[in-house]
Formats: sequence, C-alpha cells, structure tokens
Amino acid sequence: MSNINIDAAKANTFDAIIIGSGISGGWAAKEFTEKGLKTLVLERGRDVQHIKDYPTTNMYPYEFAHKGEVELAIKKENPIVSRCYAFREDAMHFMVKDKEHPYVQEKPFDWIRGYQVGGKSLLWARQTQRWSDFDFEGPARDDFAVDWPIRYKDIAPWYSYAEKFAGISGNRDGLSELPDGEFLPAFPLNAAEDYFKGVIKSKYNNRHVISARCAHLSKPNQIHLDQGRAKCQNRILCQRGCPFGGYFSSNASTLPWAAKTGHLTLKPFSVVESVIYDDAKGKVTGVRVVDAHTKVTTEYYAKVVFINAGALNTNLILLNSTSKRFPHGLGNDNGVLGKYVAFHNYSARISAEYDGLKQFTTDGRNPAGGGYIPRFRNVFKQETNFKRGYAAGFSAGRYSESNTDGVGPGLKNSLLHAPLGPWEVGSHMMGETIPKESNFVSLSSEKKDDWGIPQLNISVDYDENDALMKKDYIEQLTEMFTEAGFKNIKPNIEGQSPGLDIHEMGGARMGHDPKTSILNKWNQLHTCPNVFVTDGACMTSTSTQNPSLTYMALTARAVDYAVSAMSKGEIA
Repeated sequence: MSNINIDAAKANTFDAIIIGSGISGGWAAKEFTEKGLKTLVLERGRDVQHIKDYPTTNMYPYEFAHKGEVELAIKKENPIVSRCYAFREDAMHFMVKDKEHPYVQEKPFDWIRGYQVGGKSLLWARQTQRWSDFDFEGPARDDFAVDWPIRYKDIAPWYSYAEKFAGISGNRDGLSELPDGEFLPAFPLNAAEDYFKGVIKSKYNNRHVISARCAHLSKPNQIHLDQGRAKCQNRILCQRGCPFGGYFSSNASTLPWAAKTGHLTLKPFSVVESVIYDDAKGKVTGVRVVDAHTKVTTEYYAKVVFINAGALNTNLILLNSTSKRFPHGLGNDNGVLGKYVAFHNYSARISAEYDGLKQFTTDGRNPAGGGYIPRFRNVFKQETNFKRGYAAGFSAGRYSESNTDGVGPGLKNSLLHAPLGPWEVGSHMMGETIPKESNFVSLSSEKKDDWGIPQLNISVDYDENDALMKKDYIEQLTEMFTEAGFKNIKPNIEGQSPGLDIHEMGGARMGHDPKTSILNKWNQLHTCPNVFVTDGACMTSTSTQNPSLTYMALTARAVDYAVSAMSKGEIA
C-alpha cells in the first residue's frame, strides 16, 4: 500500500501547477513549458479546443433558431449573465449560467464568468493598452490604496514581450499617459470618427482620439503564423471563438504553444478546493482538487503554484486555503486578503447624431470598435472634485432607415432600398474606481457550492467619487460632442451594478509592505515564496486602461523570476 501511495504521489507531482487557463493562466503555461518545466494546468470547466469546439463560429444568421436572440425563458432563468453584451444565442454556451454557480450578493454585483479551457479569453473585448507611471504612481501621488511596488520601467520590457507574441494592432500616438507599444498596423477610424478626432485636436490641448488598440492580427508576423494563427478577417464574430486565430486567446495561442513543448498536462473539470500548506515543512506543497463530475478529491504537488483563477475566484481559493499557520486564508497574516477590491465604472454612456459627411458611409467592419479617448482628467495635476479619471470609447456608423409605408411591390422596394440615416455616434465611460477596505469578498459561513466549497460573498459598490466622475464624464463629452456639431445629444446614466464591466481587480494586492499587502513586486506571496498570483486579484489599483495586457506582462515577468529563483534554490 505504501508503494502505491508513493507511485500515486509521483504521478501527481509536477514542477509547476497553474490554477486557471484564461489569459494569465495560459501565459503562465506558455512560459513554464517553454523553459522546460513539467507543468500542470487545472481548469474547473470543460475542455474547449481551438476550432473544434467553436460550434457557432461559421453559422449564418438564419441558422440560429432565434436570429441570435436569447429565449425569454432563458433570460428569466439567468437575470445576471443575461445582462452581459456577449450573452447571445451564438456565445452563451461559453458563459456561466446563474443557477449553476451561485454566489452571495451582499450588495448587487453582476459576476460574469466563463468556466472552460480558455476562460473569458474567448469572450473578452480584446482592448489592449499599456499603463504608464501616471497609473503606477497614482496611489502614492493621490493618497489611496498602497503604493505599487513597481513602475513602468519594470514592466515595459514585458509589455513588449507580450505584445510581440499576442499581436496588438495600434498606432504610435506619442502620448505620455498611454505609452506606445510593439504594434501591428492599426485598424483605421472611419470618416466620422476621424472628423471627431480632428475637432478634438483643434479645440483641446490635452485630449486625444486615437484608433483603439486591440489584440487582433491586422498583419501577422512570423511568430503569429508559427502559432497557426492567421490574419483577422474582420468578421466581428469574435465571441463565438475565431477559427482563424485572428484575435488572441489562450485557446488559439498560448495553450497550443505550451502543448507543443511536450511539458504540458491540462486537466479540465478540476475544481480547485484549496492550496495545500504543509505546516511541518513550512511551505505550500500543492493543490487540492475536486473532480467536477465524480466529486472525488485529488491532491497534486509542485515546487511552485501560480493562482490564475480570475480575480474573485483567486480570492476565494486563497481564503479557503486554511491551515494551522494560516487560519484565515493563505498569506493572510495581515487581514487584507479579500479587501480593497475595485473595478471599472462603465455605468455612463452618451449618444448623438451628425448630419455631415453624408458622402461617406462605413466600409467593412472594425474589430477594434472604433476610437479610444485616453484619460485626460487629473493626469498632470488634480483639477476636479474627484480622484483619478476616466477613459472613453468612441464610435460612429450609418444605418438604414426602414420605411414601411406602402404595400406589395412598393413596400418591398422601400425595404430593399432604404436610405441611410445620419451618422450615429456614441461613447461609453471607463472610469477608475478607488480600492477601499469596505469593498471586499469573503467566504459564506452558511452556503456551499456543489463541491462543498463555501460560496463567495461579494460586498462591492460605487461611491461618491464614482458619482462625481460620472457627472464630469457626461458634462465633458457633451461639451466635446457640441464642439463637433453633433445634434440630439442624449446622456445615459445607466443603473447597472458593479461587475458588468467584467474588470474586477484586487483582493490580493501587490505592495512593498507585508503588513498592508499580500504580494511583493514579483507577484509572490510575502509569506509563501513558492506561490504567485498574476491575474486581476494582484492589482493594487485599476487605472482606466483595459487590464488584460498588464496581466500578460506581469505573468511573463513573474514566471521568469520564479524559474530563476528555483534554479538558485530560493524556491525549493
């Protein structure tokens, strides 16, 4: 019996274990396996293989039973996830249904999840911007949260490293608040978007409209072809999974790359219950997993563990990883774990019409989504009654105006030859929220999921700073739209709950001081040197930029450090 146990332990022992296969988990897998380490990736959901498991990717609109719309009965059963823009007939199979994985909402929070190999990398909006020192220095300058233990210079080479492999389209815009990267050709603005860009440039010194930067292969380089990926076809069907690999996902890029090394073991349907801390050895030795179907528990062992389960699930795993040494959660000596959760404020929009440029219409589709307005408030100095600021999206298009007058051939002709209306323009806000101790997640003391794991209790909300920022966004964009000659300007202050932005961050934040943070400058637990967190849970603050590119860069940097530390015997 003892020999059987020893053999089983050997079979379940790896150099590195990665929890989660989404954007950051996929990157960790690529980096570890490239460096020759025997790597286990644990995914709680089902396997999704590139191309093979994209069932709707080439379907025509008429092939969907409801033309893409979700049945009313399904919406009623799923009031949370159905509020997400991607929850449609062509992609809802990639999204967690409300009843399947419940959680406790102490305050309203729309937790949008994708439990499958690749996670939400199949569904993300693919917007990719670097952070600058205005972001990394923000908490220290503006007196909130704790100081980031890194600066732009520390991560800049890793941004370049990630961008070259992932494939990021964009222009070199020369903006200090939004550093340039290693870009493929940008997707151009259309006539109305370019017109608005010109107006803003002529009217404002510190405001800019640029082509949105996105993780699409506008012109693949050899490294992308080597991944088996091809040029983006501008189909704008990305949420279905792209058979061309035109946009970056774990499924199309990092996981197949890791698999080719021969060092990857991928285990779907593996629900991580906790990280194992051995009190006798004084270190983490592995991970405890519950089989999603059989509910049988298995332990896997490794020298190093990367937790990349998605920001809130990573917090859940750490909080549930208790031991004699860590009775309140792994690494939680200071009581900070689960606290200072933040997100992006997407709760305001504005639309309008433009009667000019009638000689133009749009030609084709833009996977980047149009334009991007980098943050312009409180960048170089404090100038408002709120902290930090917001970025904004901007897009424009012309659409047919259906005329249903007449009957018979007259009606048919009107519908077939409907005239184009004016340009419809719109913007959405992307506001930075301030991490606060009162915004937290914790484990439910009463409710458990189907695998015996405590459900997550979420207590996260907006505050006065968010309200003031939203008011300013509406005022400033209204002014900018007016300067451009737009008409019928309609602000929309939505009542959406936090979470629908799908950019939750924090809870296991980075910092200098073990008394006030969970992770050090290498994304390494202060108290457990062989455990790393490089997904959204690690974030000290949120900035206004989309976060996924930063996760990629932080992950590559952390793996490089971890492997070096292992070779020196600092992690054993």
